Amino acid sequence: MADLPIHTIVFEILTRVPAKDVGRSKSVCKQWYALLSTKDFVRIHCSRSLVSSNQRVLLIDDLTCSVRPIIFQSNDYGPSSIFTFPFHHQNNDVSILSHLNGLLCVCLNHTYELLLWNPTTTAFKRLSTPDSHGFYINNLDAVGLYVDADDDYKVLHIKRRSGVLGVHLYSREVDSWRNIPFITRQEYLSPHFNWSAGTFCGGTLYFTVCECWLGGTNRVICFDVNSEQVKEISFPPVPSTGMVQGVLVNVKNELHMFASTGMFEITIDLRTLQGDYWIKVLSCPPIPPISLSLWCDITHYVTNGNWFVMTKLGKLFTIEMDMKPFECFYPVTWFRGFKGAVFVETIVSPSI
Repeated sequence: MADLPIHTIVFEILTRVPAKDVGRSKSVCKQWYALLSTKDFVRIHCSRSLVSSNQRVLLIDDLTCSVRPIIFQSNDYGPSSIFTFPFHHQNNDVSILSHLNGLLCVCLNHTYELLLWNPTTTAFKRLSTPDSHGFYINNLDAVGLYVDADDDYKVLHIKRRSGVLGVHLYSREVDSWRNIPFITRQEYLSPHFNWSAGTFCGGTLYFTVCECWLGGTNRVICFDVNSEQVKEISFPPVPSTGMVQGVLVNVKNELHMFASTGMFEITIDLRTLQGDYWIKVLSCPPIPPISLSLWCDITHYVTNGNWFVMTKLGKLFTIEMDMKPFECFYPVTWFRGFKGAVFVETIVSPSI
């Protein structure tokens, strides 16, 4: 260590400190400010921040917005910190659409505007433009947030308007939108199909497309972020006796899905994607019905062989699982209840 330049030592140390401490360190001197603002520093700090101890739960209700740490030892939330949004809103009417590396893609429901927002640094960027890009309509649109090989954060916005599909891509690097070709089946443009938010994993954005009635069609749409090509793969086989939901999550760069179905009892399978096929990892015992209002607010939490279903009020129930331990939080929404998110505290900026 004594033979290393001071610049390298500072770099190695500060890429390992919490995101909020990096912000304070920028005020030490001009040299530190310049170092901590470089793309290399932000990228490496982000990669070292993607650990469970840096995960936070963001919860929004009509009166407050709060952030809670996650206590793995007790499988619960820590004390909440109340904060205010840094952008104008009406009665906390903010929908969280997608999240990646500490950035949230949100919609201001009173204006339909899309924003990129880092709740740790409070920085945000409006994505709406005078030529009607960056405006989101609930129940018709879908978005996916990803980062490409050049470290450019991008937002894929899928619009369905009167049976016509429009797909646009925002680049943080160039701060602009462009139209891209996106070929999919005509029936998926119907409002009877529910498109999930995109889940980024292994260079691909994945969307579930589920028909909103019993026995309907369920598929997975894959968008390759490098070639910008689209393909369709099958949905895991599920009984057709109840409503179907597929919740996608990236676990250590492997795509998993919690596929749930049922009405009076809910059956849930955990599957992982290998190639274009879904391999069952486990099936949980049938669980009692959960009210729709609770499904809009819950977060699933898997760690140390148990699966916890959490609400704003705390743990709802526990399912024991016979599997290798891993730690992963992910948000679950039912018919677009975007009132919470799990994010990692980073210094990734929503703008260049």
